[in-house]
Amino acid sequence: MLRVIGGLLSGMFFGAGLALSGMINPAKVTAFLDLAGDWDPSLAFVMLGAVATTALGYRLAFRRGRPFFDGQFSLPTRKDLDFELILGATIFGLGWGIGGYCPGPALAGLGFGARETVVFVAAMLVGMAAARGMARFIAPPANLSA
Repeated sequence: MLRVIGGLLSGMFFGAGLALSGMINPAKVTAFLDLAGDWDPSLAFVMLGAVATTALGYRLAFRRGRPFFDGQFSLPTRKDLDFELILGATIFGLGWGIGGYCPGPALAGLGFGARETVVFVAAMLVGMAAARGMARFIAPPANLSA
């Protein structure tokens, strides 16, 4: 139960930070990404603050030896870059640049009830389901080595 409460509080804190920083405003995000036009550098400071906070958080968490609400840390172990990762990152970046939304800020923005945010999240969920369904058909068999 503590794990669920910890996750809920962390998500609420993260969402509040996204809202306060302006990351849920797609116009602000696209202005940040528009280097050739009317560039708004303010989100760079948000990202620098996030990196600093994360670095400090990791340092404190690993010094403790285990997470507060779990028995052990679950960290990714893969270090290779495969086609799916590069393609997914490219699609993610293009979508973020075109629409000004990515999943975290879009979910945080749902609380404000903007129609475009609701439409984006619905389309995102459909896209996630479609990608999962397509992966079953295009993934190589598990017995083939790469």
